Amino acid sequence: MKQAMNPYLPSWEYIPDAEPYVFGDRVYIYGSHDQFNGHVYCLNDYVCYSAPVDDLADWRYEGVIYKKEQDPLNPDGAMCLYAPDVTVGPDGRYYLYYVLDKVSVVSVAVGDTPVGPFEFYGYVKDQSGQRLGEREGDQPQFDPGVLTEGNKTYLYTGFCPVGDQTRLGAMVTVLREDMLTIETEPQIISPSEPYSEGSSFKGHEFFEAPSMRKIGDTYYFIYSSIVFHELCYATSASPTEGFTYQGVIVSNNDIGIATYKAPETPMYFGGNNHGSMIEINKQWFIFYHRHTNGSNFSRQGCMEPLTINSEGRIDQVEITSSGPNLVPLKGEGTYPAYIACHLFGEKETVYTGDLYLDPLMPRITQEGKDGDQLEGYVENLTHNSTCGFKYFDCKHVDQVSVTTRGYGKGVIEVRTTPKGDVHGEIPIDFTNVWTTYQQSISLPEGKQSLYFTFNGQGRTALKQFTFAKG
Repeated sequence: MKQAMNPYLPSWEYIPDAEPYVFGDRVYIYGSHDQFNGHVYCLNDYVCYSAPVDDLADWRYEGVIYKKEQDPLNPDGAMCLYAPDVTVGPDGRYYLYYVLDKVSVVSVAVGDTPVGPFEFYGYVKDQSGQRLGEREGDQPQFDPGVLTEGNKTYLYTGFCPVGDQTRLGAMVTVLREDMLTIETEPQIISPSEPYSEGSSFKGHEFFEAPSMRKIGDTYYFIYSSIVFHELCYATSASPTEGFTYQGVIVSNNDIGIATYKAPETPMYFGGNNHGSMIEINKQWFIFYHRHTNGSNFSRQGCMEPLTINSEGRIDQVEITSSGPNLVPLKGEGTYPAYIACHLFGEKETVYTGDLYLDPLMPRITQEGKDGDQLEGYVENLTHNSTCGFKYFDCKHVDQVSVTTRGYGKGVIEVRTTPKGDVHGEIPIDFTNVWTTYQQSISLPEGKQSLYFTFNGQGRTALKQFTFAKG
């Protein structure tokens, strides 16, 4: 059986904003769909992947499930499909909720199976037929998240930038059995930044990406905060009111984690975050996304196991390469460099920047154009740039090799902590083609992280690395 790794989908696939669901014996991923080297968010049509609940390394491409031109407001496909969500209606059919990028109404499509094909169904509207988001006094609709209980569907929406006093917070709108018609008008469940004083949300106010899960009798509201790179959660005994902020579940640059570094130190180039959590085969996971290609517009899905304690609380999880695997990856054989969970240059950078404004920033990328099934790699490793991987179960490792390419000459330093002792150095040279360099390096036994730091001149790219026993 293959090992599961982050990103959990193929390295040439860019599906952020994941809403995971288990239907039958498979887990399905619904998200928006970025392009490799895209110039804006969400340029592609919706696709779906699924995997057996007992094998999270075996993802199957289910194909295109909905095209942007299917919406009557978008016949020429000029608008993008932003982050969707899916729910099963009282009639047993699957309902896909989404918002186009230049209108403020919630569109709905429907299909008979988890992978469709989905067909346009209608717009969320009031009893007079007016569309939610277009009426006088409506808040703009964005990032729909849905939860169905019995004959009612709870629709969560909102987008609230810092300082925007026209945006009040995350909203919930209760829909009737037809999945379109408003039964209860929108109400605020989590305040925006201008209106958070005195609330539990202060400092982690709602920004976007609302998602709701129910565990036992408790509703978990997952959302992206104004801090941008983090997914937070709040809880309540009701789906429509009484939510209290509880904490951060995951940050896509690991800010807040203090087990192996200072909590404020970023370990990746962070950016907007969106996802949710689901129980798969008796284990809970949080789904989130990372940014690649030195851009905000080519995002990939990752997942980490989490623990919900007896009081219903969730501690922030680390970002890893091995998350879907549940146990460390084997400390043997060859691994692709694109599974790096940590990536940073000589200068600390919290957020993904513009490649042309920050030419020293390493990045995960690929060759070819969007859709080409070419394996990713790390490029633009300049002096003191580091890529890190965790975790591996190391047993008697005494040789490490790296495969590099580019006009970089120097050494690759090998560590098991970000700034710790160097266990060995692997000399590399200028090369136009992928070239493998091996060195005798002994790694500590047991569960380990692995960090490669380029020390030299020019810049190089890393395709893969190998553990070996002498």
